[in-house]
Amino acid sequence: MDDYKKYLKYLLLPLPFFLATTLHAQKPGEWIPLADNHSLKGWKKVGGGGLFTNDNGVITGTSVIDTANTFLITEKEYGDFVLELEVMIESPLSNSGIQTRSHFDGKGHERKVYGRQMEIDPSARKWTGGIYDEDRREWLYPLDLNPAGKSAFTVGKYNHVKIECIGNEMKTWINKVPVAYVIDTLDNKGFIGLQVHAAGSVEQPGHKVYFKNIKIKTTGLEPEAMPAGMHIVNMKPETKNDY
Repeated sequence: MDDYKKYLKYLLLPLPFFLATTLHAQKPGEWIPLADNHSLKGWKKVGGGGLFTNDNGVITGTSVIDTANTFLITEKEYGDFVLELEVMIESPLSNSGIQTRSHFDGKGHERKVYGRQMEIDPSARKWTGGIYDEDRREWLYPLDLNPAGKSAFTVGKYNHVKIECIGNEMKTWINKVPVAYVIDTLDNKGFIGLQVHAAGSVEQPGHKVYFKNIKIKTTGLEPEAMPAGMHIVNMKPETKNDY
């Protein structure tokens, strides 16, 4: 009887009060976690046969021989956002990346992921943080355009990554070091993806990449300024008004 009275009490509450106490509304500027501590809920694997697991909040990607690039992508698409996470790659012979506003299985990209990727490249050229257009235009921002950003990433330890996609601008930071800045009118929304690179002549099977503390902000966004004089790649098509 007591339980029934308690239930009846909530039924008699005004609807706005009931909703306010049962639903969580996203606050402007609030960070939303993209992964829980034990599963891959909210994500799906596409592309190749690479492996992904979630162990205590750490998403681990493992490369597999004789397969294409593999991606763990969000089921939800995002437009404007700021994404932050920590990334560790255990070998300079491995490779990975983070897809932004990307797509899968479109015309001309059958069974493939395509879209802008923030590169994770621990090789000797040190292009981590650069921007690569997966299965489309290839390199948009190689780090020869910003040599100061090459030393920001460290192999074998967790590195803080920030990616900002607001309007037509994409910016990247590694460990708070500004790395890349692209203006591009393609793709105003799409999924976010974590890459396991295909194992081949350089990348070896069994190499791992680790992602943790993945969070996104989609409201109350304030663009962070890049340093004066930083090289900007502008992919925006020219118009008569540009002259």
